[in-house]
Amino acid sequence: MTAYAEPPRVGGRWIALLALVNLGLWVGYYAPLQVLLPNQVEEVAGDDKTTALGVITGLGALVAVLAGPIAGALSDATTARTGRRHTWTAVGALTGLAGLALLSGRHTLLGLALCWCLVQGGLNMLQAGITAIVPDRTPVRQRGLVSGWVGLAQSFGVVLGVVLVTVVVTGTTSGYLLTGVLVVLAAAPFVLFTRDPAVPPELAPRFTPRSVPAAFRFRPRDAPDFAWAWVTRFLVQLGNAMATLYLLYFLRDRVHHPDAEQGLLVLVLVNTAATLLTVVAGGVISDRTGRRKPSVIISGYVMAAATALLALWPTWPGAIIAAGVLGLGFGVYLSVDQALITQVLPAARDRARDLGIINIANSAPQVLGPALAFPIVAYLGGYPALYLAVSVVTVLGSVLVTRIRSVP
Repeated sequence: MTAYAEPPRVGGRWIALLALVNLGLWVGYYAPLQVLLPNQVEEVAGDDKTTALGVITGLGALVAVLAGPIAGALSDATTARTGRRHTWTAVGALTGLAGLALLSGRHTLLGLALCWCLVQGGLNMLQAGITAIVPDRTPVRQRGLVSGWVGLAQSFGVVLGVVLVTVVVTGTTSGYLLTGVLVVLAAAPFVLFTRDPAVPPELAPRFTPRSVPAAFRFRPRDAPDFAWAWVTRFLVQLGNAMATLYLLYFLRDRVHHPDAEQGLLVLVLVNTAATLLTVVAGGVISDRTGRRKPSVIISGYVMAAATALLALWPTWPGAIIAAGVLGLGFGVYLSVDQALITQVLPAARDRARDLGIINIANSAPQVLGPALAFPIVAYLGGYPALYLAVSVVTVLGSVLVTRIRSVP
């Protein structure tokens, strides 16, 4: 099999191991981001917690913006016998572990920022490997199914991450270390027990110093559907970044939940339960019908309705209902939008780099989201105004999916 051939069907064992490594990846992202890092920042910054958390997560997202395409370009160019995707999956997991271990002992905002940036760099290297291997190894008719199971793992990763650091362990040091070890243990079986055939040098693009700026370059005129897929993903993820960054503070300061951390866990569980109902089914249905866009558009509208509910009914019952509605939409979006994106990649030989560019649409909102969310919360209407803005941005991202022409 070459990098350009339509691959054969993949089996359940391969899908299960891919889901496992994605589970570890998202535990690595969300356990710190949802609980550990906000609490650590609050201990250090006090009343300035919202500004400090926004700056730190924004810097980490900036590193992710840079790391994704560069790691992808390196992956495309790798001809090692260990495999071009597995090599960077392993390097990324170990780097993420190192960053999380270092985070556990930081007591200054500068130290937190530097270590979080290292975590983001490592996890984005890992993500570059496991994202690109899907179009490498999966035929188009199975990509909705595979993306559904990957999305399912992502949802479980959010739950597991929050459970680990709120129920299993309660200290930041043990929480970070447990999270880092889980990232590596989840990645190891996929790297060790699945095939990632080495690509012959003549099929791999060369990586030179000029490859670094080239990793961020693409021409929308040459690949308009790829460009529109990037724009729509960016807008939906921008809304997601704005909505989730201050969720713990929203429960504590606006809803006045008596135990905000436990409340966050309940919302995550409700959201995940709803996601389970739609994430795999949405991907399978889009495989069988061959139609991706209608599912992506409708799922965006559902997510927008959920965030509007948070704005109009900022109470504990309203938050629970919104979490369920959001999960129903997000499940379909996770599987079908990712499958759609794999069908608009410009070139097979640069898949990881191009998916790294798509990942900028996931990461850049983490930089822009805090910059937009903080003034809205602080000066322009508080949390209701924030969640209404999120709803508008999500609807816009959904409407623009209609601009993609090559995928029905």
